[in-house]
Amino acid sequence: MPLSPRSPNALIGGLPTPQTDVPICAVFIPIFLLGSLLNATLFFRNLRRKHKFIPSWLLNVFCLIRIVTCSTRIAWAKDPTNASLAVAAQVFNNAGVIFLYIINLLFAQRILRALQPGVGWNKGASVLVKGVFAGVVASLVMGITGLVISVNTHNPDTLRSIRDIGLATSTYIVVVTILPFVFLGLAYGLPASPEAENFGTGSMRAKTRVLLVSCFLATVIAGFKAGTTWERPRAATDPAWYDAKAAFYCFGFVLEVSIVALLTAARVDRMFFVQNGCKGPGDYSRPVEEGSESEGTGELAKEEGIALGKL
Repeated sequence: MPLSPRSPNALIGGLPTPQTDVPICAVFIPIFLLGSLLNATLFFRNLRRKHKFIPSWLLNVFCLIRIVTCSTRIAWAKDPTNASLAVAAQVFNNAGVIFLYIINLLFAQRILRALQPGVGWNKGASVLVKGVFAGVVASLVMGITGLVISVNTHNPDTLRSIRDIGLATSTYIVVVTILPFVFLGLAYGLPASPEAENFGTGSMRAKTRVLLVSCFLATVIAGFKAGTTWERPRAATDPAWYDAKAAFYCFGFVLEVSIVALLTAARVDRMFFVQNGCKGPGDYSRPVEEGSESEGTGELAKEEGIALGKL
């Protein structure tokens, strides 16, 4: 959990400075802008052909949040005593990455449902995933609330409670990033199901490889955040290695850009696509009906490739 900008303890990434943080953020802004444009283009082109793929929109939203994150960090560097800018920068920094964790879990659930329909489509498994998503939202709300309160209080008991909440939520998020590995372990570790099916384009192993890389990077990000939260706070005059700007950007923006680039380049909008209305075993591979959500995907692939080449 991020510390208050008024705290005497070291901040992860330190206080932003015009000499270092402004040029770094200025580089990341166009990178995230490109990611936003690509995924928004894919989403709307797919949507016009009744090929709805929400994860593309989530990637677009994530990139937009990161543009705001970089912009507020630049503003904070220009006005380091502005507590409102400091809080905004940290809120956006912690809120955005949640979208990547959700996307990974959605993809892992689809693979589990395809390879082990009896487990993946089980009501308990569906309730579990929904509960995890609700917990992610609750963790985000608690983290933001705690940060805002920490800026306006010096009560040691309140600050201690806020830290405890931060420890709990950051640990929970790590569990969320590990859960896709559990789903994949069940998908491949259990005896092969006679009802197993494929979905989208490409082989199931290709889907799994893409997802494994994405989940690994996401787990490193969440693990870094949780690990630094569990460490005893260091004084601002004696920061640890993980408080350095290099650690902040490398374990944050660099890995996030890598995930967005991987998922976009792999064309997950085709690879992990399933028709709307899937409610049980066999639905992922059911024949495409005229006018359904998958209509026109063959023509779509060709036209989107041309369009993306022009961007």
